[in-house]
Parts: sequence; structure tokens; C-alpha cells
Amino acid sequence: MISKMSVSKKVILIGHFGVGKSSLVKRFVHQKFSDDYITTIGVKIDKRVVNLDGLEVNMIIWDIAGEDTQKKVPASYRLGAHGAMYVFDVSRPSTFENLDQELAYLNEIIPNIPIQILANKCDLLSETDRIAVLDSISQHPVFQTSAKTGDHVVEAFELLAKSMVS
Repeated sequence: MISKMSVSKKVILIGHFGVGKSSLVKRFVHQKFSDDYITTIGVKIDKRVVNLDGLEVNMIIWDIAGEDTQKKVPASYRLGAHGAMYVFDVSRPSTFENLDQELAYLNEIIPNIPIQILANKCDLLSETDRIAVLDSISQHPVFQTSAKTGDHVVEAFELLAKSMVS
């Protein structure tokens, strides 16, 4: 019997409240979506295994309560993180207007980890409006997702998994 290689990686989901972090996790881990908004208090931890060419990556996903700045997130939630997803709501400018500062802060406090930027709720905007928003933050590679429709959610997590093990 051939045993598979496996590794565990801690992933943190961060961003403002109401951007869809919990919905993205629910879509990725349980393949479900709910329109009900339930505020995350503190942190909620989930797990899903991603298979990458014979390597099992146990993604331990920390869904951290939304804050308007990452400086308000307890440092203990970020300890030991191997990767991060910074999620913003493409339809709410207040959730991405300070993206540069937020990413700079993250790189300062948790250096050398891959950070995947997710423009979530892409289903809420027309293609023209979505492109205009993304062009305004074009200096960053952004993954366009929708937890509601499931568009690109699995791909975003798999891409982060690959970048954490390469």
C-alpha cells in the first residue's frame, strides 16, 4: 500500500466585516451557501484537504472576525500562518480603499507567506463595473470570486495551497 504524503497548513481569512469570508469558507469546505448573515465572533476554524499531485494539503482555515483594519486583529490569530486570503467586497469601496496599507501591514507582521487577494461578491456587479473596480487596484493580482455562485472559490484556495507548498 502506498501512503500519501501530507502536510498541514494554517490559512487565515482576513478583511472587513461582511465581505463574505465565512461564506467563502462554507462554499469551499461544505459546498454550500446561505444568504443569512451571521457575524463571526473571534475566529472559526474549518478544515479541508486539497490534493496536489499526490500531496495532501490539510488546509486549516481560520476565518477571522472582520475588522476595518488588520491592526485590530489579535496577533495570536495570525501566529503560525502559512498563507492568507485578504477578502474584500467588490461592491463596497470601503473594503478595498486601504488595500495597499493593509497588505503592507500584513507583510510586515507575517512576512514571507503567500497572500491571495480575493475580490468577492463579483456576482453583484456588471462586468463593466467590476473591471473598473479591479483596474483601480491593478497593482495587485486579484482573484475574482463569488461565494454565492461558487465562481473561482475552489481555484482560489487550491492556488493558495500550491503557493504554500512550493
